[in-house]
Amino acid sequence: MNEYFLLPLSSLPFPNINPILVHIGPLAVHWYGVGYIVGILFAWWYAKRLAGNARLWPDGIVPMKPEDLDEFIVWAAIGVVLGGRTGYVLFYDLARYIAQPLDIFAVWQGGMSFHGGLLGVILAMTLFSIKRGIRTWSLFDVVAAGVPVGLGLVRVANFINSELWGRPTDVPWAIEFPNGGPFTRHPSQLYEALLEGLVLFIVLRILTHWRLKLKTPRFVGGAFICGYGLSRIFVEFFREPDQQLGYLLATNWLTMGMILSSPMVLAGIWAMATAKPVTQSQPQAT
Repeated sequence: MNEYFLLPLSSLPFPNINPILVHIGPLAVHWYGVGYIVGILFAWWYAKRLAGNARLWPDGIVPMKPEDLDEFIVWAAIGVVLGGRTGYVLFYDLARYIAQPLDIFAVWQGGMSFHGGLLGVILAMTLFSIKRGIRTWSLFDVVAAGVPVGLGLVRVANFINSELWGRPTDVPWAIEFPNGGPFTRHPSQLYEALLEGLVLFIVLRILTHWRLKLKTPRFVGGAFICGYGLSRIFVEFFREPDQQLGYLLATNWLTMGMILSSPMVLAGIWAMATAKPVTQSQPQAT
């Protein structure tokens, strides 16, 4: 029996799930796109639930209306797509897109950056909160609380697509990906789905409903930023770096994901350390 668990990763075959969920006429609906859509819709629904629960907020007064979030979902979707695509172009494959600029618009070929998408949503939240007179950090808190679900779904879609796989390994749960060469590899997409998705969502749920940290603006948002950064840095030790970048600074471990995530950890710690409870007599905006 012990010999079974020492078999190479090919003992766990890749499931070969079709990356296309369904065809609707000439339109192909991919799991990857469904992950983004479901993630955005869940974060919208969950934020409305938080905004409808007065118990979670300072003095029992919610700093925004659930209807505000109905309009914000459009802003968020635009921020995710534009920011995610721009971030990928700038951070991960700039030389290619300078040589072939029209490929920037070929989003169906893949290529989205979480860090770019985050910056896009932060910009959207800032502009929207100013427009509506909502405290910016409170908006960030309610949006961040539901985001991990979408992150987890997209990472599962990465696994289905056989992309962003891990480094070669002989651990018993390794996978031989069809396009990953003759190696058994860490299923790092599933590590990320677990940490960035399930674990981070549970942590934020504890903060919002048990510790009542929505009464302390920017604490929940800071926990999300820090938690994502730590999860991403950890998984990067098991994930194969992007082929066009490889390892950075003449190391055999440092990746672009680590570099981009490190400031997130520091920013998240700062946000949590400086967050203070407020009363509704304080200004709402920013």
